[in-house]
Amino acid sequence: MKVLVLGAGVVGVSSAWYLARAGHRVTVIDRQPAAALETSFANGGQISVSHAEPWANPHTPLRALAWMRREDSPLLFRARWDPALFDWSLRFLRECTAQRARDNVRQIVALALYSRRKLQELRSELALDYDHLGRGILHVYTDRREFSSAIGAAAVMREFGCDRRTVSVDECLAIEPALVAARRLLVGGDYTEADESGDAHRFTRQLAERCVESGVEFHFGLAIDRLLADSGRMTGVLAGGQVHSADAYVAALGSYTPLLLRPLGLRLAVYPAKGYSATIPLTAQSVAPRVSLTDDGRKIVISRLGQRLRVAGTAEFNGYNLELNAVRCAALISRVNELFPDLRPAGEALFWCGLRPATPSNVPLIGRSPVADLFINTGHGTLGWTMACGSGAALADIVSGCRPEPDFRFL
Repeated sequence: MKVLVLGAGVVGVSSAWYLARAGHRVTVIDRQPAAALETSFANGGQISVSHAEPWANPHTPLRALAWMRREDSPLLFRARWDPALFDWSLRFLRECTAQRARDNVRQIVALALYSRRKLQELRSELALDYDHLGRGILHVYTDRREFSSAIGAAAVMREFGCDRRTVSVDECLAIEPALVAARRLLVGGDYTEADESGDAHRFTRQLAERCVESGVEFHFGLAIDRLLADSGRMTGVLAGGQVHSADAYVAALGSYTPLLLRPLGLRLAVYPAKGYSATIPLTAQSVAPRVSLTDDGRKIVISRLGQRLRVAGTAEFNGYNLELNAVRCAALISRVNELFPDLRPAGEALFWCGLRPATPSNVPLIGRSPVADLFINTGHGTLGWTMACGSGAALADIVSGCRPEPDFRFL
């Protein structure tokens, strides 16, 4: 079949690769001049099956209320009249029960484990070089209540196949010696040895090049005006003043997917969660971690990408606003300085923000839409890089009429 993929982020390009591998003729359309220039550009860099605990869990509602009073809070809901956010928030609260959170963890772990394996296969097959490190992910805690809660969450993940084990402060320092100066802050941690880190932007650009070598066509700088449908079936995509037609269409436009699908009568429970990152240049003398870290209390991650340190995280629900908030940027640097007071960077940090497509459950939406010939691959939230390869492979199976491998709730 001729398949038109809308979106050239890490999810869209991964979808294009696996669709082409399945024998389809694939074209990708994106408004940017190259691949991975929006949400995939400067994210946290983690392949983190261990990050499967959804935001929606029994502990979150009270914390979110307290955080609303802080401009630098890990999870910030802007007080504004937004019907889409109001509806999303109600759905989010429904997902905060213990049973729903447990089922969502199971879904996320199943897809993330599959995706990590597919990424490893791709890296080996295509000799991709994207500052990959296979040293695991260490979750660190500086609050005893957070740590106590995490012990239970880690046990649930182990039950579903993610080997996230609880470790002491001494074990944290043995895993990542650069934390020694922050010993007095730490109360414990969790370590997932099989998790990885790497630059999602570099990966996506290289995979796009391999796609081109395999016959995939990319049309960059082409804004998508609207989707065309008749009698419940896709008829084309209007982009750049021209109608582009295919046998199947894949909407992988991240947070912008629901905006394009809404005129077709489809209402996706996907809302943009703005995340921030700081990229800090390093020297050979910098005291920086080499194991990727997650600071669960502050909802930030820290990854070594060659001679750069990427610090990213937090979630701000403020519509499609892409303005950098100086307070939230400063909070990232402040936390890095607390954990690594002897960092000695090579220069000033570069700040960035992007809109992560979040579902209330944190479980992505992958599969067939109610409109014939239209498929969806979005809603990955903070785990787009983690789930990209698995989502792309599963989506290609669905388009091809095959059953995907992971035990996951596809559309």
